[in-house]
Amino acid sequence: MTLEDTTGDKTAPGNGTAPDDYLERRALRRGSAGWLLLTGLGVAYVVSGDFSGWNIGLSKGGFGGLAIATVLMGAMYACLVFALAELSAILPTAGGGYGFARRALGTWGGFLTGTAILIEYILAPAAISIFIGDYVESLGLFGLESGWPVYLACFAVFIGIHLWGVGEALRFSLIVTAIAVAALVIFALGALSDFHVDGLDDIPVDGEALGANSWLPFGLLGIWAAFPFGMWFFLGVEGVPLAAEEAKDPVRSMPRALALSMGILVLLAVVTFVAATGARGSAAIQEAGNPLVVALQGDGDPTTLSRFVNYAGLAGLVASFFSLIYAGSRQLFALSRAGYLPRFLSLTSRRKSPYLGLLIPGGIGFALAAGTGDGARMLNIAVFGATISYALMALSHIVLRRREPELPRPYRTPGGVVTSSVAFVLALSALVATFLVDKDAAFIALGVYVIALAYFAFYSRHHLVAKAPEEEFAALAAAEAELERDRADGGRD
Repeated sequence: MTLEDTTGDKTAPGNGTAPDDYLERRALRRGSAGWLLLTGLGVAYVVSGDFSGWNIGLSKGGFGGLAIATVLMGAMYACLVFALAELSAILPTAGGGYGFARRALGTWGGFLTGTAILIEYILAPAAISIFIGDYVESLGLFGLESGWPVYLACFAVFIGIHLWGVGEALRFSLIVTAIAVAALVIFALGALSDFHVDGLDDIPVDGEALGANSWLPFGLLGIWAAFPFGMWFFLGVEGVPLAAEEAKDPVRSMPRALALSMGILVLLAVVTFVAATGARGSAAIQEAGNPLVVALQGDGDPTTLSRFVNYAGLAGLVASFFSLIYAGSRQLFALSRAGYLPRFLSLTSRRKSPYLGLLIPGGIGFALAAGTGDGARMLNIAVFGATISYALMALSHIVLRRREPELPRPYRTPGGVVTSSVAFVLALSALVATFLVDKDAAFIALGVYVIALAYFAFYSRHHLVAKAPEEEFAALAAAEAELERDRADGGRD
């Protein structure tokens, strides 16, 4: 591999250089986020999924199918989070999944993982901006209709807050997330007061489906088809390690924040799922754009509680939109800083924000939202990218445990490689399930992947920056391995 500095002068293979101020011009604000802000970030990534989206899984698997899918996907995320807690304590940089895979799987593995994460974090905000527009229109806010002016306002305002500074951005995210979580608790209390067990399995049974019954109306295959929607209760929590470079004491705060985030999300998933289906019935909410509101009011007039939940749903969407923009900018920043993507994208402002890493993905997201208006399709593409990254990150944990057992691990994953192996198998199962839900979305994502891989194969892998933290970490492993080989050869001589 030939590495190249920013002037374009090639250096010896494996000994890439860059100007002395290269990393200074690409520095984030360290120590900006403690465990509380990181926990809020983890919940913020996901909370919009509690307000809408998950319920479509009822139309794929029924109550029983979606319930089993949610349990399995929850297990996948729990296992993945424990593995990521160990990896982020070993390598607390902005690279997150790319950095872990880079050490374990080499440059190709690092790029494959980072690209999959970028697909998720660029497409998901675009989709959520459309959902925000739908909420704004349905609530009659300022007489606005869903369309490009609303999408543009979302990107402009919230990217502007990120450009202001990471500490301010994460505090804003924490406040909005707290409002959304409080609303989910209030919703559950209201919905459970009208709970009916017979509403859970009221979807008509498909008599031709294998294993079909009232709890599994679409049979056993419906469980698998519901996997992507079971993911919506947790999709995005894996992005917490992307804040490691800006965290206070990341070795301690990162595992704590990941565990707390996952615990909160599991509780919210259970109460939201059970309360919404029990209050109005699975059939009534299976295709609703705002299932929690439908669960509270049905076809009747809006109530005070349903209006409150409707507004809170908008807050949840804003929280996820805002935090996913953050995650995407940090993954792009790390890949650019190491030379996998054009290096100018990793330049930071005086306030230590990767301004081009925010503005360019934001521009792409806005163009996709305004040009297609198809939020569901973009979310399905995001899910496809997510499942690939999960499998590769879990595999990275397995490889590092096997190949480098003596690597210092301030935090160790409970269950070791068994835990990450469970995440790996379930992630692959979820990846296949995306083809059952939306084949077109899966093939679009594959097309994006092919273009990105061509860029890496023919250009960027020859222009990597050796002094980037993730590259130095991997180079150290290679040097240690070479030293071990030399010792072994010397012993045989």
